[in-house]
Amino acid sequence: MQSISRSIIVPARLIMVMWAVLLFEYTYRIDLALFGIMPRTIRGMVGIVTSPLLHGSVRHLASNTIPLLFLGTMLYMFYTKIATRVFLQCYFLTGVLVWVFARPAFHIGASGLIYGLASFLIFFGIFRQDFKSLLISLLIMFIYGGLFYGVLPTLAGVSWESHLLGGVVGFYNAVSTSKTRSVSY
Repeated sequence: MQSISRSIIVPARLIMVMWAVLLFEYTYRIDLALFGIMPRTIRGMVGIVTSPLLHGSVRHLASNTIPLLFLGTMLYMFYTKIATRVFLQCYFLTGVLVWVFARPAFHIGASGLIYGLASFLIFFGIFRQDFKSLLISLLIMFIYGGLFYGVLPTLAGVSWESHLLGGVVGFYNAVSTSKTRSVSY
């Protein structure tokens, strides 16, 4: 287990970049949403990298800040050796899948990453079945279990595809990582 002060570094830095991007947009009155993921277009591929950094409003970013900070910190605190791989796969692989499978619209925000992290933390505990991982899984299900309603296409303008595909990437990471039982986390 790693300390909170060390575990919070990666998610906190990413969140600072997100807020800086939004401040830049507001200061210069420009909309960077065109750098989001536009599925199956060459131009939209840049969004695989940039879309989690972009948010439509202060409210949008604020609603992603606390979950990303909490889930990212939990990942880095309890699963230090695999945290970076899981985090990067939830970030980039989710973007790739959105680019391949989502409806044609600009997809922005860190929700796919958040759903990936939550899904990983929940399912890893279920598959790993050690006390620590199960306890983390139960905690995440208790706090963020309602997130999974977001994988349904219920709200216009919300990228449910990012939510669903982030959840799939988190699940994939949990399955593939939990199979290596001899590795300490």
